[in-house]
Amino acid sequence: MTHFGPTKLDAAVIPKIAAQWGTPIYLHDQEYIENSCEQLLNMPNAFGLHVRYAMKANSDRTVLRVVTNKGLDLDCSSLDEAARAHVAGIPYSRMMLTTQEVPSGTERAELEEMIKAGLRYNVCSLLQFQLIADFAGANKVDLSIRVHPGAAGGGESATRDTGSEYSCFGVHLNDVPRVKAMADEKGLRFTQVHVHIGSGGDPEKWRANIDRELGFVRDYFPDAVTVSFGGGLKVARMPGEKQADIASLGAYAKHRIEEFKAATGRELEMEIEPGTFVVANSGHIVTRIIDKKFTNEMNFLIVDGGMELLTRPLLYGSEHPIYIVRQDGTLLSSEYDQTPTAGLKSFGIVGRCCESGDSVRLDKDGNIVPVEIIEPEIGDYVVIGGTGAYSESMSPENYNSHRKPGAVMKTNSGELVLIRKKQVREQLVQNELDVQL
Repeated sequence: MTHFGPTKLDAAVIPKIAAQWGTPIYLHDQEYIENSCEQLLNMPNAFGLHVRYAMKANSDRTVLRVVTNKGLDLDCSSLDEAARAHVAGIPYSRMMLTTQEVPSGTERAELEEMIKAGLRYNVCSLLQFQLIADFAGANKVDLSIRVHPGAAGGGESATRDTGSEYSCFGVHLNDVPRVKAMADEKGLRFTQVHVHIGSGGDPEKWRANIDRELGFVRDYFPDAVTVSFGGGLKVARMPGEKQADIASLGAYAKHRIEEFKAATGRELEMEIEPGTFVVANSGHIVTRIIDKKFTNEMNFLIVDGGMELLTRPLLYGSEHPIYIVRQDGTLLSSEYDQTPTAGLKSFGIVGRCCESGDSVRLDKDGNIVPVEIIEPEIGDYVVIGGTGAYSESMSPENYNSHRKPGAVMKTNSGELVLIRKKQVREQLVQNELDVQL
């Protein structure tokens, strides 16, 4: 199944969800996530394909189980992510750790136990290598290395560019010969090489990264059997956006890896680590309109969930499609399907936070951009699409002491299941100490 854009909204279930669990609330779709996994696993490849899910996109245990049950392994960005996935029942042998952390003390001991249990450690700095080298040698552990390519990255914005000289991720290409010499001296092997240049960027830059990476795999890493091209595969959240053609990208990688085999005699397995592509368009945020306000310049709808649920518009200027649903489950307007086209009115849609940037749509200067919709009433629902990735996992949920909402998943059978409870007020202060000054 090929899908583009957010999963189709079943407007009739919105008031049912709100009545049972309240708003705001996250909504996910199991079938959509599984179809995304299948598309990725069917990418063209030369000598095998390994797909890891970048769990930072959405770390909920039910989401992790859906993804890993479909055959994807995990890319973790912190020790806590790895431990969290393990609590969800996923073995460390199905994880790779790619982190900026330099664990010490008890965290270092925890890292060593994870590696002994099968965690693949992706070296991301000279210091990380120096600190892990003796342990890896003593335990006969092969390593992975993330290389900073020293070239223009491929992020959709500067904040999502992880390959340029203004990005700090990975061992810089200039330092690779030094790290490789140290590894050779200690008898260590880098059996995987990894480069991730950014999220949601130009497919041509993704292709250029393949060429560049295969070049330094050939020059510096004779023991490499796996080459990871990272993630960053763009999804089409809004009408008019172009989704990454993963069949075309896979075919290009397949061709280049076959050329590499012809030139060197070495067969390389391809690895990718998408997050957004797997879950972004599986998700919606359901909010309820709690007030209306009007100024000389703009009409406003105030909803009961904003930047504390979805920070991407404020961080990146990202756009998400807006749906208006009546309290009886009637779909009034869909921005993604651009229906209807008549009778629309401009509204700035804002949340409850005491912050001028708390809006679902902002321009490059941070000003609120109105959305063209059918005018709703207080009590109706504003549903935000394309929010399955980097929404609940990344947002400042307790800003203004708002509580993290619950999450619901629509299963393959159509059943709605609560997968995370709403945070209770006591949890806001449970770690605060009652110090008398």
